[in-house]
Amino acid sequence: MIKILNTAQIQGCDRAAIDDYGIPGLLLMENAGTQVVEAMEEFFETDAPGSVAVCCGKGNNGGDGFVVARHLYNLGLDVHAYLFASAKQLQGSAAAQHAMAQALGVPITEIPDADAWDAHYAALEGYDCIVDALFGTGITGGLRGHHGEVVDAINAAGAAVVAVDLPSGLSADSGDVEGPVVDADLTVTFAAAKLCHVLPPAEDYCGEIYVVDIGIPEASIAAIDDPVLMLTPEYCADLLVPRASDTHKGTYGRVLVVAGSPGTTGAAVLSARGALRGGAGLVTVASPSSVYPIVAGQITEALVRPLTCAAEGGGIGLNAVEEVLELVGSTDVLAIGPGVGTSSETAEAVRQIISQAGVPTVIDADGLNALVGSLDRISESAEPRILTPHPGEMARLLGCSTGDVQGDRLASARRLAAETGALVVLKGHRTVLAQPVGPLVVNPTGNPGMATGGSGDVLTGLVAAFLAQRMEPAAAAELGVFIHGAAGDLAADELGEVALIAGDLVDLLPDVFLSLQAELDEDEDF
Repeated sequence: MIKILNTAQIQGCDRAAIDDYGIPGLLLMENAGTQVVEAMEEFFETDAPGSVAVCCGKGNNGGDGFVVARHLYNLGLDVHAYLFASAKQLQGSAAAQHAMAQALGVPITEIPDADAWDAHYAALEGYDCIVDALFGTGITGGLRGHHGEVVDAINAAGAAVVAVDLPSGLSADSGDVEGPVVDADLTVTFAAAKLCHVLPPAEDYCGEIYVVDIGIPEASIAAIDDPVLMLTPEYCADLLVPRASDTHKGTYGRVLVVAGSPGTTGAAVLSARGALRGGAGLVTVASPSSVYPIVAGQITEALVRPLTCAAEGGGIGLNAVEEVLELVGSTDVLAIGPGVGTSSETAEAVRQIISQAGVPTVIDADGLNALVGSLDRISESAEPRILTPHPGEMARLLGCSTGDVQGDRLASARRLAAETGALVVLKGHRTVLAQPVGPLVVNPTGNPGMATGGSGDVLTGLVAAFLAQRMEPAAAAELGVFIHGAAGDLAADELGEVALIAGDLVDLLPDVFLSLQAELDEDEDF
């Protein structure tokens, strides 16, 4: 996995490089600007811009910009640097880089205040490319005054935009957008990605992201003990356990799926198919007798068992609790909730099953709805519990609004994990995984086409299958969300996002497994 850093963490790495390793700040700045130019050459390939405006602030980000301007000038491009401050305000490395650019002959125009901007508001028009080196990771809050007007002018110029470290107007600490933001085509960031690069809506302003090495020692990044982590194909490929030749279906675990009710039999079927495609050795679906024939008629590879119905709604009843627990006695993992029903009797039956089932359990959909106001039932069993809410379900569990959840998905996931002792998978764009203790993990795969009924049911089955194969809960959840999203990405590529349905995810899971296996084989060859 790769680390995603916030402002304090990356600034700590900078200080460690300078103070502990003796790397001059001027050298780090030189490396940063050089890497931006190299990234631009790769990004633009043969369609290099002929004229470039480099917008520099008064801090280190502006110093990086002067390095960019100097190197582009040396390459023969028509370059003009605009300093949105007075040269007298520059300090340290930024002042030194300004002096070097000036000595080389790079044209530099100072625009130190709003009055000067009023006189130069059209200065950024007509360039092929604008480099945004106005504000870096130190910014807090939205841009104010004429700086917001400068950002608007950059966006309106019609030029390709390259952001140095992060688009000006964003904070490295979140995905929030609090004011005008530079809309970049390319962002070249240093040492590690920042939170704004991977969290919505800020990520939408970053364009293509290059993470480049500027000489900050890897040891200083490795020493950060509370980063946000992002899943990678290499990491997920390593989670796969090769199958030995002398195994049988019992080796790969038995999954019990408690799901379905009148009108929602598809949820049971998709969960079961997800578990089967996820490699579980044996899958049993337990559904209320009201829909048993329908579920049984749609699945050929899984066992299907009828459960006693509730008095209303056709979901499972209280008498089904003992029936389920008896089935749990011969299973390794329980998945409960998809389409199981919401009547009061069914909800109580689900709560009792969750609190008494002595096996690892994945809880989704109506299983989560049954726990609203009863989160204490989750911790009544010593076995691991994995919760997989979408934002609406998360809001109900936390007693807040969906907007509150989406406003800070990382904090919401961490809060529910802390309150329940469970592993939480907050679904949606950039699915977040949180444990009661440990780093937050973000998943990079998936797309809007997966916002369709049944998609989450497939994930429930997948995660249960990996748990059944003796994976640690965190690994099972990580692999599940990555593969689930990757299948969605394949489906979107083949079918488009609009036409994508949950069954497509199941059908393309084998392709994802083959891709991860190829990743493993490539690493072994290397």
